[in-house]
Amino acid sequence: MGLLDGKVVLVTGGSRGQGRAHAVTSAREGADVIIVDVTSNLSSVTYPMAREEDMATTVKAVEALDRRIVAVEADVREQAQLDAAVAQGIREFGKIDALIANAGIWTQAPFWKLTDQQWEEMIGVNLSGVWRSAKAVAPHMIERQSGSIVMISSVNGLEAGPNFAHYTAAKHGVVGLMKTVALELAPYGIRCNSVHPGAVRSGMTENQMAFDMYKGGPGGTVDDLIEAGKHYGALKATTFMPPETIADATLFLNSDLASSITGAALPVEAGHLLIPGVNQTPA
Repeated sequence: MGLLDGKVVLVTGGSRGQGRAHAVTSAREGADVIIVDVTSNLSSVTYPMAREEDMATTVKAVEALDRRIVAVEADVREQAQLDAAVAQGIREFGKIDALIANAGIWTQAPFWKLTDQQWEEMIGVNLSGVWRSAKAVAPHMIERQSGSIVMISSVNGLEAGPNFAHYTAAKHGVVGLMKTVALELAPYGIRCNSVHPGAVRSGMTENQMAFDMYKGGPGGTVDDLIEAGKHYGALKATTFMPPETIADATLFLNSDLASSITGAALPVEAGHLLIPGVNQTPA
């Protein structure tokens, strides 16, 4: 018996990284899966985003678990594309029980150097895309009087982050959105919660921009990433977490184990938020 036997889970940004982990974990626990993603880069994002082969790999991974999957190319910034993906998933599987609003991007610059394009694409994907995803499934869930929505925020939805004000603003916005969605959908028996990942290994972090950031200059490598991660959490012997760690927390929230949990923000960050921290570079 799996925790999601007989259920259908929609995952945005499901082609790789955390999204693939959500899809595969849901399938492992008995769910059929719908994934949506884009397969080309946004203009402001400098690291490689998902490609068609990434989506195909997720499809094979879910099918290897003897579960069904529908994969749709759709941009979370476009309501019509999300609505069409939801409709296609319902035609195929008859229902959608859970949404994991996972799609996200990350870029960096001091707030006063951010371009309009960097700001708009960040808010468009990381905040408006979450709202649009929830909006796409809500009528169906309301009709069925049940459902679970998990919005993937970030530790930076709970604390500041230097050089990515747009990311921090979007992820903080997800918390307010989550709480309001939870409140408005509670009368229909639908739950909504957010998960706040800390340092996670994925395509968003395993790229040269991130390596250089953690090295403190050009020429960074994955070793710099792992070493920096050792200083992130409070728990012993932790560094950047595998994406399955986040997927397991999300699985809990989508399962009946969390049937009375709604409006909650769940940090998954190896105790990072317990660390008071110090000013390493006082002016």
